[in-house]
Amino acid sequence: MLSNFEIKPNTGFGDILFGSDMAPFIKQFGEPEELENFDDDEEFNTTLLHYWKMGFSVFFVGLSKQTLAGIEIDNPNALLFGQKLIGKSENDIVSLMKANGHADYESDTELGDKRLSFEVGMMDFFFRNDILIYMNFGVMVDENGNIEAV
Repeated sequence: MLSNFEIKPNTGFGDILFGSDMAPFIKQFGEPEELENFDDDEEFNTTLLHYWKMGFSVFFVGLSKQTLAGIEIDNPNALLFGQKLIGKSENDIVSLMKANGHADYESDTELGDKRLSFEVGMMDFFFRNDILIYMNFGVMVDENGNIEAV
């Protein structure tokens, strides 16, 4: 169960830390409500664990060892830089990021949802009708599941 909802770029989300191994993660947070495997990439295998009721999903990546490398959040209690995110407008998110030293971003539209991507923490914010519906962030890992330097 989550007790801390703070997003920490390049570190994790509350008690969920990048670099964690899958077995201890599942022991701590329980069996996922849904599990997906993606092994069509020669360099990486990816396992996606969905915890819908807790409002997050986690990505474990690597070939010889899978490590937690990405988190997707739609939890309404998620905080970034001390502010709740879900439900904020695009302008609110851009202002929040700029106020915390991250003014550069790219914008794209995918299947009707707008995505803002910031280099810091590999953060992507997804909006529908100008309202943030979810975001994801992560770290780069090598094929052995080791986090690459930021």
